[in-house]
Parts: sequence; C-alpha cells; structure tokens
Amino acid sequence: MSDAAIFQRRFEALSANVEDFIRGKPEVVRLALVCLLAEGHLLIEDVPGVAKTSLAKAIARSVAGAEVKRIQFTPDLLPSDVTGVQVYDQGRAKFEFRQGPVFTNILLGDEINRASPKTQSALLEVMAEGQVTVDGRPVPVPYPFLCIATQNPVEHQGTYALPEAQLDRFMMRISIGYPEELADEVSILSYGVTRRRPEELKSVMELDDLRLMIRAVRDQQVADNLREYVARVIRATRVHPDVELGVSPRGGIALVTAAQAYALSAGRPFVTADDVKSVAVPVLNHRLLLTPEARIQQRTTESVLLDVLATAPVPAGR
Repeated sequence: MSDAAIFQRRFEALSANVEDFIRGKPEVVRLALVCLLAEGHLLIEDVPGVAKTSLAKAIARSVAGAEVKRIQFTPDLLPSDVTGVQVYDQGRAKFEFRQGPVFTNILLGDEINRASPKTQSALLEVMAEGQVTVDGRPVPVPYPFLCIATQNPVEHQGTYALPEAQLDRFMMRISIGYPEELADEVSILSYGVTRRRPEELKSVMELDDLRLMIRAVRDQQVADNLREYVARVIRATRVHPDVELGVSPRGGIALVTAAQAYALSAGRPFVTADDVKSVAVPVLNHRLLLTPEARIQQRTTESVLLDVLATAPVPAGR
C-alpha cells in the first residue's frame, strides 16, 4: 500500500469518528481535519448552538495521547492567563515560569472574540512560531501545536473584533451551519436527549500517527506550475476592484499547504488545481478586506474569490 493510500485510510478513520458525533457535515469535518494536518489553526465562526465547540472536542478526543486544554475567553482574561506567568518561589529564592494553557497539543479557544485585544495578541507568537518568549528567552510549546478557536459573528455586545494580524494566523475560517437533512436533525436531538457528549468518542489514532500524517503533508509534491497558479491567484486578489487589502504571502503559503493535505486526504501523492480550488475559500476568505463600495453593494469575500478562481489561468496537466 502506498504512503498516500495509508494516509487516506487514516484520514477516513479520523473523519468517520468525528462525523459519528457531528452529523450531516462531512465537508466541514474534512476541511477542519485538512487544516489541522496542514499544521494550520482553525477558526470556526457561526451562530450559537451549531456544535462549534463540539467539533473541536470531537477532533481532540479522536487522537489518543494528545494533550488538550481549553481557554474560555472572557473580557477580564489576561495575557498571562494564556501564555503563563512568572511566580516567585520563596523556598528556592527565584522566579519560576508556570506554563499557561498554550503549552498543549490541541488548544480549544472558546469565544475568542470575547477577550480584549491585549489578550488576543498573546496568541500571536505561539500561533505563528510555536513558542512563548519568557524574559527574552523562547520556550517552545509541545509539537504539534494546533489551535481551534470559535467565535459568534452575530453577537457584538461584550466582544472585540479580531484584528487582521490575528485573523491571518488562522489557516482556515469555516462555518458549520444548521443541519440540512431531517434525519441528521433527529440524530442530533437523540444525542441531546441521551446526553451524549463528544468526550465519549473513542480515539482512533495515536499522537505519533498524527505527527506522521503532518510530516507526510510536508513531503507532498507540489509542481512548479501549481505554485505559479497559486501565486497568480493571490496576486489577482490584490488588484481586484472590490478589494482594498488582498492576500498576503503567508496566505499563499497556507493555500499551498492546505491543498497538499487535501490531495493526500483523497489518496493522491500530488496536488492539482482542483485541490487548490477546493480549499481556496476557507483559506482566503478571512484574509481579504473589501472596499466600502463593495460592502455597500453587498459583495462578499467568497464571491470575490470565486471571481478570481474563475478567471485565473489553470495550469495544464495535473
């Protein structure tokens, strides 16, 4: 069995386990797992009650040996509550660093936009570099470090909008939405009645397996013409008439990396333009800032990206 086939089998087992709790949302689950296997951080933005936190918990519970911690973001949360704090030890007559919840493999950041900008900024370094600076000394967090954050886009009282620098740290922004099929809604109601929780899911892989899958994504082949295609796409966002701020080079890297993981999830050892298109909207939609005129005309970042993808020349072959 090829390495790509082994990756696909593990991915499908992981996906099936999460879908056992998150009913009727296979593409949402796939995108979430692709994001995490591409070593990206995931922002789940949706209305209350659609299983944002449950999706994060289900993913975390599926990996045995992974350390999972949660931060409930509130307006009074301090940066030291996130990264850690120096505490004076009287017995040893010295300061010791007590690690914060970011020292984990999977961090669940619930309602991240309820924290102040100062506290939100405490995540910038660890999300980008996998470390926390303590008294000028970098302290690495466990590998892998994956942040799954949620936020409610319809409630603005007591919230702080995420700044562009913070949004850019997230590889993907996705939404879950309401159940589409009646049978899925009935299953969700049954889970609620029986008090079933995502913590009851069984683990389907070890942390070392997750590390191997992440390493496989890193080694995935990306042809030169695919890299040029991605470069054309992100450059087109910067000159689009409806866009005030286009995609950064970091966004381009995220798009390639997500396409690598998406291709492997389908059992292919190479990336195609279709893989890029499949992940382009969730990877790029939160990295665009539309002009005031475009917002008045009720244009969306998704519609702009679809325009760009429709007009960008697709490379020949794979």
